[in-house]
Amino acid sequence: MSGSPDAGLARALGDGALTLERWWQTLRWLRPQQVYRRVWFRAYRPRPDRRPAPTLRCANGRWTPPIEREPSLLRPDRVRLLDETREIGSPLVWDAPDVPRLWRYHLHYFDDLVARDAPERAAWHEDLIQRWIAENPPGRGTGWEPYPASKRIVRWIQWTRSGAAHSGPLSTALGDSLATQVRWLSRRLEWHLLGNHLWSNAKALIYAGCFFAGSEADAWREQGERILARQLSEQVLDDGGHFELSPMYHALALEDVLDLLNAARAWPGRVDASLLAALAVSAPRMQRWLECMCHPDGELAAFNDCALGLAPSSAALADYARRLGLEACAPTLAFEHLAASGYVRAERGPFALFCDVGAIGPDYLPGHAHADSLSFELSVQGRRCVVDSGCSTYAVGPERSRQRGTAAHNTVLVDGRDSSEVWSSFRVARRARTRDVTASSDSEQVVVEAAHDGYAQRSGPIHRRRFELAERRLSIHDRLEGAFEHAEARLHLHPDVRTSVIGPHALRLALGELTLELRAEGARLALEDSSWHPGFNRALPSRCAVARFDGPSARLHLELA
Repeated sequence: MSGSPDAGLARALGDGALTLERWWQTLRWLRPQQVYRRVWFRAYRPRPDRRPAPTLRCANGRWTPPIEREPSLLRPDRVRLLDETREIGSPLVWDAPDVPRLWRYHLHYFDDLVARDAPERAAWHEDLIQRWIAENPPGRGTGWEPYPASKRIVRWIQWTRSGAAHSGPLSTALGDSLATQVRWLSRRLEWHLLGNHLWSNAKALIYAGCFFAGSEADAWREQGERILARQLSEQVLDDGGHFELSPMYHALALEDVLDLLNAARAWPGRVDASLLAALAVSAPRMQRWLECMCHPDGELAAFNDCALGLAPSSAALADYARRLGLEACAPTLAFEHLAASGYVRAERGPFALFCDVGAIGPDYLPGHAHADSLSFELSVQGRRCVVDSGCSTYAVGPERSRQRGTAAHNTVLVDGRDSSEVWSSFRVARRARTRDVTASSDSEQVVVEAAHDGYAQRSGPIHRRRFELAERRLSIHDRLEGAFEHAEARLHLHPDVRTSVIGPHALRLALGELTLELRAEGARLALEDSSWHPGFNRALPSRCAVARFDGPSARLHLELA
């Protein structure tokens, strides 16, 4: 009987076993330092060092204005971030528990200091900096967490270097606060997280070590250089991609590289020569990768955690690189297999295809990964047609879980389970392994093949997928090898795509003046309501084409009508 005490105990034990198994599959991939550094990070709370700041270093080199962000400070007490506008007049706003953590992070970044038309808001900026110093006591609150502190340290230095900061009491308060923040950061580095967090910590230390003079500043800079030299070789893959495999975080990492090259020119002779050379080599490779991973509309292909408009565009980064005197490596674009990252870009006729045939992310750091193995995106005549459903939140909850799940991506869902066990906001237990990857191009077509074992790890099938891209047609052949009950291939359509049903095996898609037909072999087609999330806190209604398998294999053809 389901309501008996024995049955309840059995369920509890079963749930506990499942929870323990999921935790084991999540934690077993961590590096030892992530474990003991987390314990240390929680246990050790240094006392803020409020000594006066070191003297400023003379910046006798050339400073290039960094990439401008869109303005976010709408008036002195109102900010628009992540598509949400909030009043910030109260001192409690910096740590308000009812404000999403990511929004609070961005509030503490101070990106508006380098936004478009920032000089027109100089007085607002000065007041806001004074407010931050007064309302955020050292070592307490969101703003003193290492990641937002790292972002803010760089922004304040860039703002000061641009000449926007006034002389006098504000400069003294700014300098003393900056020094206190850097000292705190240098003892709160995110070794337990690694990845883009530790990278940002290192960048801030290098910036501060260039901005200030003296032995203390030299120690900050050298600490940052040691970290970044090692992280650069690990986080930038052989094909130029960032190892967390998110185009958005890749663009942010490229901006960091360019910012560091800018600082090295502004304070000549300060940045270690070997690190400087490595940064100069990495920048054009990273720019090439980014251009490969952009749709014809110039915006990012949205794999893993990726929101449009949050990172600088590829065009803005290319312009920044040119202003710094760097030459970019031109991508082929017609066919690119970014093997180290596991992505393929291919163009034929009006089609631009982006395939994910790689890992979901680094084993020890899959926090920004989605269960999207063998997914794809597609543009037709320069307009997005098949899209990843996107990323609009990092908050723990059903929506975050749904957006990371397999059903939200353009791949095959088997028995309603995710191909990788994504859970909480940034955790992954069992993760799919991609294998048997081949990608080739000839005069007739592009062929991309791969398989993954995500379902097979839990007594399910191997999923094999083959893309064939020709001048007028994209064909996708899916085959499942092993036991399963039901499977479906999902194609999330851009909101601009208009749909109509032709029959059980065919749909008509209209995109602007273009008409396409989607036909299925070995599957029945249906349409479902869905949503597209191009950015944080954004949701647009859309449709999803669902091909329900009749057997172990199915083939979809998307063809110009």
